[in-house]
Amino acid sequence: MATKKLLIVESPAKAGTIKKYLGKDYTVMASMGHIIDLPKSQMGVDIDDNFTPKYITIRGKGQLLTQLKKEAKKADVVYLATDPDREGEAISWHLAQALNIDPQSDCRVTFNEITKTAVKAAIKNPRKIDMDLVDAQQARRVLDRIVGYTISPILWEKVKRGLSAGRVQSVATKLICDREEEIENFTPQEYWSIEAELKDPVSKKDFTAKYYGENGKEVKLTNAEETNKVSDDLKKVEFVVEKVKTGQQKRNPQPPFTTSTLQQDASRKYNFQASKTMQIAQMLYEGINLGGKIGTIGLITYMRTDSLRIADDAQKEAVEYLTETYGSEYVNPKQYKTKKSAQDAHEAIRPTSISIKPIEIKDKLTNDQYRLYKLIWERFAASQMSSAVYDTMQVTINAGGHTLKASGSNIKFKGYTTVYVESTDNKEKKVKMLPKLEENKPLILKSTEDKQHFTQPPSRYSDASLIRELEENGIGRPSTYAPTISTIVSRGYVVRNKKQLIPTELGFVTSEIMKNNFSDIVDVEFTAGMEEELDNVEEGSVKWKNILIDFYPSFKDSLEKAQKNIEKIKIKDEESDVVCEKCGRKMVYKLSKFGKFLACPGYPECKNTKAIREETGAKCPKCGGEILVKKSRRGKIYYGCEHSPKCDFMIWDMPVKEEACPQCGSLLLKKQGKRGKIYCYNEDCKYERKLKEENK
Repeated sequence: MATKKLLIVESPAKAGTIKKYLGKDYTVMASMGHIIDLPKSQMGVDIDDNFTPKYITIRGKGQLLTQLKKEAKKADVVYLATDPDREGEAISWHLAQALNIDPQSDCRVTFNEITKTAVKAAIKNPRKIDMDLVDAQQARRVLDRIVGYTISPILWEKVKRGLSAGRVQSVATKLICDREEEIENFTPQEYWSIEAELKDPVSKKDFTAKYYGENGKEVKLTNAEETNKVSDDLKKVEFVVEKVKTGQQKRNPQPPFTTSTLQQDASRKYNFQASKTMQIAQMLYEGINLGGKIGTIGLITYMRTDSLRIADDAQKEAVEYLTETYGSEYVNPKQYKTKKSAQDAHEAIRPTSISIKPIEIKDKLTNDQYRLYKLIWERFAASQMSSAVYDTMQVTINAGGHTLKASGSNIKFKGYTTVYVESTDNKEKKVKMLPKLEENKPLILKSTEDKQHFTQPPSRYSDASLIRELEENGIGRPSTYAPTISTIVSRGYVVRNKKQLIPTELGFVTSEIMKNNFSDIVDVEFTAGMEEELDNVEEGSVKWKNILIDFYPSFKDSLEKAQKNIEKIKIKDEESDVVCEKCGRKMVYKLSKFGKFLACPGYPECKNTKAIREETGAKCPKCGGEILVKKSRRGKIYYGCEHSPKCDFMIWDMPVKEEACPQCGSLLLKKQGKRGKIYCYNEDCKYERKLKEENK
């Protein structure tokens, strides 16, 4: 008789993918994340009893737990295959306790990628639950619970209801507030530059040189007067090539993505928020149905990682593919050095098979899935390729004692740039190659241009630059970057303006309270040190409760002082132009976990509230009502009729304001993107025009 086996994963999507790889003897179920956790209604930590957590079955998960218990009783073997990280290990531990499975038995299976080979190999090699990993998760959970559930009530009482404090979110808010203060306190410094357009009489080619200084020594031009004097001098003297230095420069490929670098690159290239990047990456990891012989497969390895390691078989496959596609001179396989603090249990983020080319599966993916998969595929492929090689030239020019410099470069060998080019926060100007110049040869001055500049303040943080700052300072871990940013935005501490993260008055007030009363919590070094302690728990060198025993006494002292010292602060709500129809007051903007809404300032006498109405200026083609901008439960923008739900009109593409279809008079819609277009809502009408024409 065949052995009945139950395999429990976290998500239904993953369960669906894995079920297709295993035989009829396997039942695959999803726990839907945590089933057991600390209660929401109270702290759930007994501080007096050595910080013992009081775990409960999460509300709404009782029926699911009953089903899991029922299936576990039927099964001869139960495998716990939750995610391969601290959080996943803790979920497996809770499941083991709930299902009466011995955590010391070989019940735990993990895989870095969801492919048939990886899943079957993992099941052949089950292991015990790693209690060091579980304890690291417990330490973080209990620590964050103590901080959040003791500071938040003080903020509610002294500032505003609904506020929260957390270890990592408080540091992130402080970083954003500190940067805003730097910008506000910044004093611009004036400086000038001179560019000379020169012509080489031999090649007849023009190029630009910049003023550097006097007799080879650098001189900074700080005002118009001294700049004009130099500029006038340059018009009277002869320009001669003094020195020519040619050489070669290599540009090395970047390592494959970690969670942090993927979020940064997706933010820069596609303007994805960190949370969106992780949602799409989760789908790619859990499985996409590609049809045909391949069927459903996970396209990328586990997406929460700070390791740069690549599996030997994946590297071997990449070398074979790249050699065949580009030639051996383009291939340079390498393993990248992972930083000390990284959790090396996982690989870097890579495609599960480099042979699954993005373009070949484009029709099986959504546009966002395709773009992210393409980014991951290209970065991994490039990481195993040769460096790009540039011919470079640096020229020093003497003009009557004034020194000017020019430089140029030209790509000699494309190497990895054939596949992928990195993005940065700063836009780089393309550098052209200079003409072939010879020393002691004269040049012809065509024109000079004086330019006034001012030093610029530091840029506000974006998702990408904040994640980089958190990672470089050792704050948080791969799984925390996206939720941290989402939390500080949803709490109203920070608002988004395009890519910029800007602190609100509420953010400044809360950050100031935290700095003055809980300096350790918002201290970058203290928080980074705490992350190291949690890593030590994972390694088994520190007991998790010892961290709390060391942390709590001074924290408790800070709590007591804060309760006495913080004075009540009144933050004025932002007033709107909307008049309350019930009492005539001007309504104010309020913030809930679902976003902004309008409320009457006369509460509790007047309890009138209403949703913020954003009109598009276009009329509903079904009933003639106003088409409004709306948001789905997941925060995605769509457009619907003001008379919803009576009128069911709803579209994803933006309606065109005050313009009807020139062919049938129906509503026009605008589809954004590289292949953007304006097209008619009427399915029987084929009218459309390219968006590029509009932009011109």
